Amino acid sequence: YFFLFFVIYLVMNYSDYTGYPFPTAPPVDPFAKIRVDDCGKTKGCFRYGKPGCNAETCDYFLSYRRIGADVEFELSADTDGWVAVGFSSDKKMGGDDVMACVHDDNGRVRIQHFYNVGQWAKEIQRNPARDEEGVFENNRVTCRFKRPVYVPREETIVDLHLSWYYLFAWGPAIQGSITRHDIDSPPVSERVVSIYKYEDIFMPSAAYQTFSSPFCLLLIVALTFYLLMGTP
Repeated sequence: YFFLFFVIYLVMNYSDYTGYPFPTAPPVDPFAKIRVDDCGKTKGCFRYGKPGCNAETCDYFLSYRRIGADVEFELSADTDGWVAVGFSSDKKMGGDDVMACVHDDNGRVRIQHFYNVGQWAKEIQRNPARDEEGVFENNRVTCRFKRPVYVPREETIVDLHLSWYYLFAWGPAIQGSITRHDIDSPPVSERVVSIYKYEDIFMPSAAYQTFSSPFCLLLIVALTFYLLMGTP
């Protein structure tokens, strides 16, 4: 009985023993904001949206940089569902290695690996991503992850030391599953991208490229000429 009373005494006075503090959970580091002032210098960037936009205001944003044997990617898009980048041998969807950051019903952002089979994205269990982190804030999905530059030969995972066209897409998710992207013709890099070359490339969204297309410029010139000449 003496031993039992001694144990009860220790339990009741445990908090008095400063040498045995209660365990505490390790602090959770907040998601570090994406730096755009490094674009074109220490990392490559693609911005799609309003001129002058950044990682928090572009419709879509992607950056990449080499870190040892890995490539670190940062993605962000104006969506509550998912944001992705695809690596393609052409500018069309189909037969592409895709990395997507998906916002699920629990509020988490998970990094998933897909392979485009025609117009359908099939999730691949073998996921090359590591050091994953993501956040959903201000109606935006933002994430950061690494994947190796070199991989064993496999159809669904490309070697990033080779140059590929980058496909940019984002859209809604239902119960953590991706659905069709937001726009019918998602933006694509104009030329193949090399991870060994850092550029800062801006692509205007449809709302900002209407009057910059050759057809519209020709139409404006024709209309101006018509107005200046007058009608008979």
